[in-house]
Amino acid sequence: MGRGQCVSASKSSLTALTLGAIGVVYGDIGTSVLYAVKEVFGSGHVPFTPDNVYGILSIFFWTLTVIVSLKYVVLVLRADNNGEGGLVAMLALASQSVKDKPRLRRVLLAVGIFGTCLFYGDGVITPAISVLSAVEGLEVVSPAFKRYVIPLTLIILLGLFMVQKRGTAGIGKFFGPITLVWFACIALLGLIHIQANPAILWAISPHYALGFMWHNPGITFIILGAVVLCVTGGEALYADMGHFGKKPIRVAWFAVVMPALTLNYFGQGALLLKDPAAVKNPFFLMAPDWALVPLVVLATMTTVIASQALISGAFSVTKQVIQLGYLPRLQVQHTSVKEAGQIYLSFVNWGLFVAIVLAVVLFKSSSNLAAAYGIAVCTDMLITTILTFYVIRYRWNYPLALCIAATGFFFVVDFAFWASNMFKLFDGGWFPLLIGGAVFTLMMTWHDGRRLLNARLRDDAIDLPGFLESVFVSPPVRVEGTAVFLTAEPGTVPNAMLHNLKHNKVLHQNNLFVTVRNHEVPWIGMEKRIEIEPLGHDCWQVVIHYGFKNDPDIPKALQQLKGRGCELDDMRTSYFLSRDTVIPTIGGGMAQWREKLFAQMHRNASAAADFLKLPNNSVVELGSKIEI
Repeated sequence: MGRGQCVSASKSSLTALTLGAIGVVYGDIGTSVLYAVKEVFGSGHVPFTPDNVYGILSIFFWTLTVIVSLKYVVLVLRADNNGEGGLVAMLALASQSVKDKPRLRRVLLAVGIFGTCLFYGDGVITPAISVLSAVEGLEVVSPAFKRYVIPLTLIILLGLFMVQKRGTAGIGKFFGPITLVWFACIALLGLIHIQANPAILWAISPHYALGFMWHNPGITFIILGAVVLCVTGGEALYADMGHFGKKPIRVAWFAVVMPALTLNYFGQGALLLKDPAAVKNPFFLMAPDWALVPLVVLATMTTVIASQALISGAFSVTKQVIQLGYLPRLQVQHTSVKEAGQIYLSFVNWGLFVAIVLAVVLFKSSSNLAAAYGIAVCTDMLITTILTFYVIRYRWNYPLALCIAATGFFFVVDFAFWASNMFKLFDGGWFPLLIGGAVFTLMMTWHDGRRLLNARLRDDAIDLPGFLESVFVSPPVRVEGTAVFLTAEPGTVPNAMLHNLKHNKVLHQNNLFVTVRNHEVPWIGMEKRIEIEPLGHDCWQVVIHYGFKNDPDIPKALQQLKGRGCELDDMRTSYFLSRDTVIPTIGGGMAQWREKLFAQMHRNASAAADFLKLPNNSVVELGSKIEI
């Protein structure tokens, strides 16, 4: 291939990735134009004067610039974990950076996991407010449609969650083009109204924002809770970095998304200067009457796409958290033979749906949901800033003064938005916090319970090399084939082996003692996948390594043993697992209710055989009871 062809191919790839990023990464922030301006001016805190309109638009523009352009696009996108982004990747990066400070590492892990839990709260509010605000456009078409808004919203959301099991590979290719049409439309709507009042563009000057803040400090602090709606979805830039790469995300933002958002917000400002009564729904009132119904349809399609990206994100985050050891195994279905990242988790899917239905029915309108929105997002943004400090200080080894300056500014901005949103705590902000708190309780209970369970297993464990030596003094009958015993700790005798010897009184010709290790990195390549140590008597200790984005597949990993002294024949290999039943005890390592909760989670976890992709007809499970 010639140099010109290479350049052409790379441009084509960049174009495709940029279009994909527009559809997946920016759907959420792109639909914030539906409700952000309405909530700020509709709050009743800001009097309608030209100076105030200019000031608010300037605050919108500089919020987008500081939080999205500077913080996420310029700084946070640099903190990739082997090319991956998102709060889980940032958490893993930060915890690795301070691994020589165990107390600090534990605190950062707890803070990061809490931020991850709030993602689920955000995952409930975002589809609810986005789809509801789009369907509310029907009220602008005719007030008679008002009674159909909530039922229609619920029907659309039900349809969205029902198709998750089939995957989005077929319709995913339309996400980018549809969202691009959306950005073109909102930019055009903005331009039409800016053309009638070009002077509104002067609001780009920061002195309007600073002037408004100076003259109205109390009002500014209160309305920040609504202003933050314009950057909801900004975290997706970082979370989806692994799918698209930094350059397409940056190109999409500066070439398409930021200009379109700015034009639309300023167009809404121009409309409000001309007609203050338009505050009831400034976005849809920008459109001419003939375009209203098509705009409602396009807005609904775009909000569904934005919700789809968040639901897919919830599946991915859950899978990563499971492999980090903070949730029990859940059944994971792959919905695409080409894309390993396209997965479906039934429990997460329908859990989200039930919570979203509750949110829609409980809050009834996008304005009420806006009161619930913001706290989870701002807390996540604050946590991202804190974790970024530890990454650039302890991993990149930048000078302390530079680290404080770089993250301190964003911390102050994030904290101001967070503090303002706390005023909404009793108006609905409790809802995503309640969801996040419940998930956090589950995650920490599972993590602590696993630690106690593993400690109990270690206390009762028998040293494997010594045990084998004693067994082979007077060896039992050896049968053909290979036995693979899964064990939590290398060097210890698995319960399954003890039960097999006790009840069947035989030993296989070849015996592998396999431990799976999950690491705080996204990917571990095949060249580092497996370690093997011979124990003699045709027995081997095997450790298999996975990153939190790898798909565990034990049979596939064991194929790497070929040529290393241990050959596996799939038809003559049996997998032995211990099926432990946890018995809570009084005075154990956790509160009684947490031990009972852990025991219930342990009992309901999906089978290890399915999670590790073991062939069903080759698995033998042997049970035991363990008190914690």
